[in-house]
Amino acid sequence: MAITVLIADDQAMVRQGFGALLAAQPDISVVGDAADGRIAVTEAKRLRPDVVLMDVRMPQMNGLEAARAILAAGFDPPVRVLMLTTFDIDDYVYEALSLGASGFLLKDAPAEELVRAVRVVADGEALLAPTITRRLIADVTRRRSVARTPAAPALNTLTPREREVLELVAKGLSNTEIAAALFVAEQTVKTHVSKVFSKLGLRDRAQAVVLAYESGLVVPG
Repeated sequence: MAITVLIADDQAMVRQGFGALLAAQPDISVVGDAADGRIAVTEAKRLRPDVVLMDVRMPQMNGLEAARAILAAGFDPPVRVLMLTTFDIDDYVYEALSLGASGFLLKDAPAEELVRAVRVVADGEALLAPTITRRLIADVTRRRSVARTPAAPALNTLTPREREVLELVAKGLSNTEIAAALFVAEQTVKTHVSKVFSKLGLRDRAQAVVLAYESGLVVPG
C-alpha cells in the first residue's frame, strides 16, 4: 500500500512543490495539505496519514503545537510527524524530538532526501542518520545547556548489550547498520531496541536520542 502523506506549510508554493514531488513516487500518495497548524491537526485526525510533513513556523498554531496535538492523540497505527525548517539550527528541534517527532529535515534538502525521509519515517524509524539531523540535535543540546547528570537510573536496568545498542541508536545508526557493527542479525537488533524502549518507557528512536544526550550516555560533537 502507498505511504499516505499530509503536507502542512503556510507557503502554497512549498505545499504544491513538495506535493508534486511526492505524488510522483509510485509508493507515496499525498492525501491532503494544510496552511496552518490548526488545519494540520484537524486534517491529521480526519485523514490519519502515515506521515505529516510539518513546517515549524506557521500561523494560528505553530508546528510544534500541532505536532504535540497529533502525537498526543495516540492514533493506532501511529501518525508520524517529520518537522520541516528553513533554519540550520532551530530552537524547536530539541522539544519536538522530546515530544516524539520522528525527525527534522531542512526545506532546501535535495529532492531525493525528502523522498527518502518520508519512507524512513513511515517505516517507523526516526530520521536521525543524516549528518544534518545529528548536528541539529547536538548543537541544540549544547545551546540549551541541558543538565547532564550521571546516567539516568532507568539506564541501569539495561544489559550491557542493550546499552550498546542504545548508544548506536543515539548516534543515528539504523537497525541494519547496528547489526553490521555488532555482527548480529538485524532481527536481534530489533529485539534489543524493543526491550530498550520498553524498559525506558520510550515511544520511538527520537526519544531514545534525547534521553541518551540528556543522561550523558552520548556526548554531542
